[in-house]
Amino acid sequence: MTRHRPLCALTALLLAGGALAVPQTASAHAHPRPPSSYADVLDLHGTPAAAQPGDDEDNNPITVFADQGAWHAYALPKAGDKNAYGGFSGPLYIAQEYPWWLSKSFSRIRLTEHGRTLDLAGAGAPRFTSLPGRLLQSYDLGRGLRLTLELRFATDRSALIRAEVRNTGPASRTLGAGWTGSLLRPADKPMRDAPSLTATGSGVGVDFAKVRETWDYLTDGTERFEVTHKDRVRTTVDGDTYRTEAVEPVTLAPGRSHSFDWTESYTFTAAERAREKAKVRDVLAHPDAVVSASDARWRGYVAGVTQGVPADRRRTAVKSLETLVTNWRGAAGQIKHDGITPSISYKWFTGGIWAWDTWKQAVGTARFAPELAESQIRAMFDRQIGPDSTTRPQDAGMIPDVIFYNDPSRGGGNWNERNSKPPLAAWAVWEVYAKTGDKAFLREMYPKLAAYQAWWYRNRDHDHDGLAEYGATVDPANNSPEERRLAAAWESGMDNAPRFDAALGTDIVANRAADGTLLGYSLNQESVDLNSYLAADQGYLARIAGTLGRGSDAKRWKQRSAATSAAVRTTMYDPADGWFHDTALGTGAPLTARGRGIEGAVPLWTGTASEAQSRAVRDKLADPGEFATTVPFPTVAKSSPYFSPTAYWRGPVWLDQAYFALGGLRRYGYAKDADALTNQLLNHASGLAGSGPIMENYDPTTGAPLNAPNFSWSAALLLPMLTREQ
Repeated sequence: MTRHRPLCALTALLLAGGALAVPQTASAHAHPRPPSSYADVLDLHGTPAAAQPGDDEDNNPITVFADQGAWHAYALPKAGDKNAYGGFSGPLYIAQEYPWWLSKSFSRIRLTEHGRTLDLAGAGAPRFTSLPGRLLQSYDLGRGLRLTLELRFATDRSALIRAEVRNTGPASRTLGAGWTGSLLRPADKPMRDAPSLTATGSGVGVDFAKVRETWDYLTDGTERFEVTHKDRVRTTVDGDTYRTEAVEPVTLAPGRSHSFDWTESYTFTAAERAREKAKVRDVLAHPDAVVSASDARWRGYVAGVTQGVPADRRRTAVKSLETLVTNWRGAAGQIKHDGITPSISYKWFTGGIWAWDTWKQAVGTARFAPELAESQIRAMFDRQIGPDSTTRPQDAGMIPDVIFYNDPSRGGGNWNERNSKPPLAAWAVWEVYAKTGDKAFLREMYPKLAAYQAWWYRNRDHDHDGLAEYGATVDPANNSPEERRLAAAWESGMDNAPRFDAALGTDIVANRAADGTLLGYSLNQESVDLNSYLAADQGYLARIAGTLGRGSDAKRWKQRSAATSAAVRTTMYDPADGWFHDTALGTGAPLTARGRGIEGAVPLWTGTASEAQSRAVRDKLADPGEFATTVPFPTVAKSSPYFSPTAYWRGPVWLDQAYFALGGLRRYGYAKDADALTNQLLNHASGLAGSGPIMENYDPTTGAPLNAPNFSWSAALLLPMLTREQ
């Protein structure tokens, strides 16, 4: 995956004419457990010190919570941080593509009695807890007065916060309420001057000036963050600080309570803002219904991800769920359907949707939100190159590597069409269909999947022998042999793997149509994972065609899959070392000098290997000196001279590759080995069993976390790992 890195109506509340509804999800009766069983599966505590999140690696050290596809998120204060009491940390907002903290805590409630501000820690330390679908704070103010704060997302653009004050004492209490907050300004211009506070009749707003800093901050001047209170309030603004006061005090008789309700909305355009205002009115008119619907939806989510999971692993499953939901982004800008980004916690992964991430994420998401799984697949196919393209007609059928809020015409530097990504789309579509039974989705996707297959063989099979190569498109960025080689490595997803080293002879060749038209470029090697994936997707296309009653198509795809598998089996396996390798273009010689990589296990997952070949591969996968490291399945064998346990694709463990390896072992009857290696991985990968984040990858020798935290495809593929269903 390159480092330069929405379904609102389906899973959001349906707010129409005051009627509220939630979509159907998995049965809420599987493994019923009280919400407290899944308290704090992720550590969401922290207060930002600066507007720009992240450290030297662009990672945000504070894990946040979002839901419904919102483009803003929150955290809990740290215990003992009295300056943060009464509010939720943030929000973290996404300036189209990049995350920024708006405030340390934008809406901090304070309660007064007889003109005196009550101490929120007056009777002991408060409790800050995250539960599936909500953040919770509980304060004991003394003398029978309690305050509870809860934050949920009501829509894809608005969070609902409820501050309930309850009087359990013997006497009536009359209280005033107010809120205050301050902006955290970015340190540097022009983004430093982007946000500005504005008082409104129902709260406070933040407007954003237009800033087009391609690699740091992108706004159009139409974005707005807005707090809307249910109760009558008045607001004053003083520079970067505001104060809101409830107009009327509240008198609580013994045993009575009052809930101060407000929403916090972040929208990109005037049209979004207008739509959201109507939704917010309904939310504040029916907050109890919003809470009930949200809780029901999350019970369904939790049931979906814990079904079939051993009791001692269910917290890990819920952690995966929370990771995926927080990374869910609603349709916005050039992203036309809801999708899941790789990680809101890593700057370069916050606002984009990658192709092969999507295929893997959809498989996990289908377990709890199948409509969202369908939507994220659509989000990528929305950008499939059509035959009528005026810029790259030769790439008809191609799926771009990654799409963002901004395409290149709007200054989108992260958008990438200079390469595609490994073809696993038909697998993803079939896995989602297996959860939904939605034949309409299959009919919709089938011609698009067929066009994507055709693109690979038209543009990436240099010698037309039925074995494809990773490569690069005809793109302005691919303006030199080295840039084309780099794009080809990105297309594999394994950017800096040793098998793509220029020093080891990797080179680029041009691909042309019969009339001489330049179609693109290929590496001078045929890759074992690529062709195994193609064989698998051809098999899934056969299943899809058969389900749709297209018998002749099904037969043709089945034959193609068998032929591709046979070519991989006969040319890419080296019996001398018992492993599958990429092969040299032209000669077909296995490139064994580049060492053994985890891609050599993919033919087991796809069913391509022979029984004898699977035994040899199994021996390497189960060998501690090869791939059975402390955390199993490094991307490069431990015995390889190129093994480097912390160097991205040169040794770290990626959970997608572990998923493929484990699935391959199970497919060929090595379930005992797969079970043992699964347990080894789950026990030794840092954070999976505690409250730490799920990482992009892990050190295979120590289990230490590496690179982007709260990583979506890791979370998605953990779900089938936990049920041993690869």
